[in-house]
Amino acid sequence: MNRFKTSKFKNTTPKIAKKDEWINNVRAGSFASQGNHIKASSKLVAFNTEQAGGGMLGLSSVQPDSDGQRAVTQISCHSDLVTDMDFSPFDDSLLATCSVDETVKLWRLCDLAQEQSSSPELTLRPGQGRLELVLFHPTSSGLLAVGTTKSAQIWDTNCQEAPLAVLEQHGDQVQSLGWKLDGSLLASSCKDKMIRVFDPRAQLAPVQSAKSLQSNKDSRILWTKDDLLLTTGFDMMRSREARLWDSRKLTSSLGSVSLGTSSGTLIPLFDEDTGLLLLAGMGNTGIDCFEVSSSEPFLSQVSHCLTDTSTKGVALVPKLALDVMSCEVVRVLQLTDSCILPISYQVPRKNSGHEFHDDLYPDTVGTTPAMSAEEWWKGGNKQVERVSLHPDKRPKQKAAPAKQTPAKKEVASGGSKEDQARDCSTSSSPLSTPSSSAAPSRSPSSTSGLSSGFVPSPSPSQSAKAFQNLMGPTSKFRHIQGTVMHRDTHITNIRGLNLTTPGECDGFCVNRQRVAVPLAISGGQIAIFERSQPGKLPDTALPTIQNSVNVADFAWDPFDTHRLAVAGDDAKIRVWQVPEGGLKETLTEPKIIMQGHTEKIYSITFHPLASGLLVSSSYDLTVRLWNLETGKQVKVLDGHQDQVFGMAWSPDGKLLATVCKDGKVRIYDPRKSTSPVQEGPGPEGHRGARVVWVCDGKYLLVSGFDSRSERGLYLYSASSLSSGAVSSVPVNVSPSTLIPYYDPDTSVVILTGKGDTRVYIYEIVPEDPYFIECSSFNSPEPHKGLAFLPKTECNVRDVEVAVGLMLTKTTIEPVAFKVPRVKKEFFQDDVYSDTAVWWEPALTGSAWLSGSNGQHKKISLKPKDMTPVSEAPKEAPVRKYLPSSVYLEEKTDEQKKDELLNAMVAKLGNMDDPLPQESYEGVDEDEWDD
Repeated sequence: MNRFKTSKFKNTTPKIAKKDEWINNVRAGSFASQGNHIKASSKLVAFNTEQAGGGMLGLSSVQPDSDGQRAVTQISCHSDLVTDMDFSPFDDSLLATCSVDETVKLWRLCDLAQEQSSSPELTLRPGQGRLELVLFHPTSSGLLAVGTTKSAQIWDTNCQEAPLAVLEQHGDQVQSLGWKLDGSLLASSCKDKMIRVFDPRAQLAPVQSAKSLQSNKDSRILWTKDDLLLTTGFDMMRSREARLWDSRKLTSSLGSVSLGTSSGTLIPLFDEDTGLLLLAGMGNTGIDCFEVSSSEPFLSQVSHCLTDTSTKGVALVPKLALDVMSCEVVRVLQLTDSCILPISYQVPRKNSGHEFHDDLYPDTVGTTPAMSAEEWWKGGNKQVERVSLHPDKRPKQKAAPAKQTPAKKEVASGGSKEDQARDCSTSSSPLSTPSSSAAPSRSPSSTSGLSSGFVPSPSPSQSAKAFQNLMGPTSKFRHIQGTVMHRDTHITNIRGLNLTTPGECDGFCVNRQRVAVPLAISGGQIAIFERSQPGKLPDTALPTIQNSVNVADFAWDPFDTHRLAVAGDDAKIRVWQVPEGGLKETLTEPKIIMQGHTEKIYSITFHPLASGLLVSSSYDLTVRLWNLETGKQVKVLDGHQDQVFGMAWSPDGKLLATVCKDGKVRIYDPRKSTSPVQEGPGPEGHRGARVVWVCDGKYLLVSGFDSRSERGLYLYSASSLSSGAVSSVPVNVSPSTLIPYYDPDTSVVILTGKGDTRVYIYEIVPEDPYFIECSSFNSPEPHKGLAFLPKTECNVRDVEVAVGLMLTKTTIEPVAFKVPRVKKEFFQDDVYSDTAVWWEPALTGSAWLSGSNGQHKKISLKPKDMTPVSEAPKEAPVRKYLPSSVYLEEKTDEQKKDELLNAMVAKLGNMDDPLPQESYEGVDEDEWDD
């Protein structure tokens, strides 16, 4: 008996769109994550890109515009790789994303013709490390499932303080999550080969579980019809397979199909209305289509589609966006390296294109949520109302009400947990929604009156500027891009690098002419490399500076590119003079030796304005100020109760800030007192910290650790340290201290830790929100340090705002940080303010010690042959459409007759064209498997 005789979809045929219908200009990233690389709503498609280390998403439209084109734009979502994304089933413009940066963000996307907002509508911080999965609930608004490394959480977006439920921890990496179609259960597949089914409202432990998967590699799970679960993964022979399970009995599968040996993850997509299952292998060119049945044979193959390019990801287009008059029952978007291919699955029918075939299109799930998250959590099981796909019966979209910005609500710190929970459950949120059947104002969480479940999209009449003002401040540096310069500029083949420098040391130091690198050779040797001589270093031994003891910290004199100060384990500071042209022979005798500390030195820092002044901190709990002109100490600062983690001079050179292991941040005025003039609470963690002055010396930025050893940034008012941090932002969990570089011209801080692969970038502003996160930079391998050059080293013609040198195990590689701009032929004067000539002293050390002050002169970075962009000629707007007079022009009777005759002839000429179904090839009955 032919297994397909009873199926109306047995001849469903894939059709790849023509090239002019592809979404081009796509730069898909190749990143390892458990989530989706592409998702689509009825209007928009979002996908991973290689920009900003994977933290940036590409956006395009599902349907082409009036010119048949699909514009592609980008939005910077996270500071690290976006691991998963999902569109709300009730709002085509609401996108949820999660990331390696440990946050979940909800984005209100506007029309592609408008500039996308750089601020999310909502940010959740589950607090369990890297996030891999995010999934909207299929029936309830404002409800999300979030997959952490070994657990799943349920979040109500109206209650952002804590999740509704944290499900029982898995034995290994959670690889996939899937809601049952009615929203009652949540299934997961795990690297421990377990399938688990949860009822989050009943219990945190799974209601069903079994060790059913044959391999721990890259499994995926989703619900199909009834109680059937489908998993994809690998069998014991490493062949890709899909298996169908009864969720009530997970010990044995109902059926399976094997799709050959390949290393790529098998991505499943399921269409509830047709029962069609599509399987696409990552890195492969084929997409297989099966029909799922609740009885044998369970999985029946329908078609195999072969494309020209390998798959980076696949997504289903929602049913409401299909061309039902062409008998299109499924549409898939295939993400490739450079484009997105629409693939249409059509059922060949007579009168296709002219008649609606209702037997192919049962009523489909609508876009109005059945209930709110609160109603679901209290036990509600309402289902989403179904709608017809008939073009004449589709519900008309109601105009969205104006957006209301709710007042911010804070939970009093002194309130009880019960009060906080009650306050949270009844809060009004911009993401709250009513049930479609609930009476108005029945509960505080259902008072917004939005049918979509979320804030409505801005109308086309709203300008992008007004939209950004509504969403909060943005940064012109948000899309900053880090790029490793050409290999010709690298210094390679570095041997014997010291990888165990103290935490207070930056690892290496640079100036405009040369680089100093510590070596793991006895005697505390330091190699000096000339920046003017890049390339591969010889295998033979190089001349070095022999410090005679282990190096604790070292720094170049900012006003003398030949002078290097080195602090050693023997509590002495040695000052070396590098000859012109670099080291030709090994140096063994320093120019100056300064001694005064009684124990090992932590760190040293030169004065930013006065020549010949150096400050040092030591295990003897003192901070000492040295005059290199005399080789003597001139001040001894006290007041520290433990190790000094970091020191920083104020921009005007008057004050010195320190951050200490005793949990205090202090400010000294060394010329007036040896005791701190201000003191306040610092980071709670004791693993390390750094401090730098920001915002013209009005604030102190401290990078440190919290009580849970999570890295974070803390901002203090320099006039009120005792009040504590005015703002803070968590970063991630890592053992190394974040080392900050602050550019006073742009107020951008660039941070990374020794051994990290990621460089974090923030713009610091002197008002709320204080921290504006920008795109991060990811290096291909862990780096040992990142040090920056003077602003004059930036190529302003390429809009470089910072240039640093990155130290790896064997190389020194220049990294340029650029701001993307269109009109690069103009000098970007909004980015480049006059910069301080900090490589020239403003006064002598003796003058400063006697009470004098000074400031650096400033210079413009504008080349003489460039015009500022602020003075660029304004371009005349290009008219997109013809003037209305063309369309309203009166036509003569002869013109009207000619147009009518031409139309009739064209219509008659199409009568001989073959019908679409005549192009499909049939299959002989004896070829079907019984």
